[in-house]
Amino acid sequence: MERGVQWVRVPGGRLDRTDWCPETRVPDLLWSATPVTEERGRRPATGLTLQEAGIVARQLGARLPTAAEWEWMAGAGERSYPWGEGEPSPGRANLRGLGPGTTTPVGSYPAGATPDGVLDVAGNVWEWTTAPWRRDRVALLRGGSYNSLSLYTRCGHANDVPPELVSPGVGFRVVRPA
Repeated sequence: MERGVQWVRVPGGRLDRTDWCPETRVPDLLWSATPVTEERGRRPATGLTLQEAGIVARQLGARLPTAAEWEWMAGAGERSYPWGEGEPSPGRANLRGLGPGTTTPVGSYPAGATPDGVLDVAGNVWEWTTAPWRRDRVALLRGGSYNSLSLYTRCGHANDVPPELVSPGVGFRVVRPA
């Protein structure tokens, strides 16, 4: 995994209760500007379970975000998509029908950035998040992948999966205190 993480400060706030998260006060956090990448090719690191992604996050001096933190970063409880209200398009996200059908180098879709400058939040790879309020041992993936339909990239959408899942369409980004 690449060790040179670029950080973006995202101010915190209050996320109202959503379909996937309880009402949460999200602190100011530093977010990796993109998903964590492989050593070569600048593509997202994939093929890791939730636990393995958490180990890499700790090696980077960070942690995996909670689903509520991710939802706040992506849409601040106000936007439908990370970039705003416009539907996904080829310049905004790597999705089924809008991209090459595989992962792309991180940062390839700058028009899809959040207002704070976080890239690749929608499409390219699903992102592992934790859900400490859940007791069902299910992890939540956020953001959609290169093989996802556009509806899965909405800020409020999550996909519950077993934490042991390994997939070429699942990656992760990391956070740390601001």
